Amino acid sequence: MFSIVLTNNRSGADDFLPMCRNIKTLFNFEPPVTDGEIRAASLQFVRKVSGFHAPSKPNEAAFSGAIDEIEAACKKLLHSLQTNAPAKNRDEEAAKAKARTALRFSRVS
Repeated sequence: MFSIVLTNNRSGADDFLPMCRNIKTLFNFEPPVTDGEIRAASLQFVRKVSGFHAPSKPNEAAFSGAIDEIEAACKKLLHSLQTNAPAKNRDEEAAKAKARTALRFSRVS
């Protein structure tokens, strides 16, 4: 399963592109998302965008600032979203993801 990120390409048109698998959906789960999960997703996003697992000393402030800003934006978004769909169970979704992963890797020889 891919998360989707909206980007602006050179032509000026918006496209939906697949995002890395490490960034998980955080909305509409029971129990609700924790601040730690939002922080971890923000860190993963900054790592993906910057291409750095850990920044160099001169880039630490920019890296940390970006994480903080994305974390704040994610919290605002998640607290603003509404749905009529029932909340998903974390354990059931984790089991489904594990089964998909097992299937995907069983096909690789």
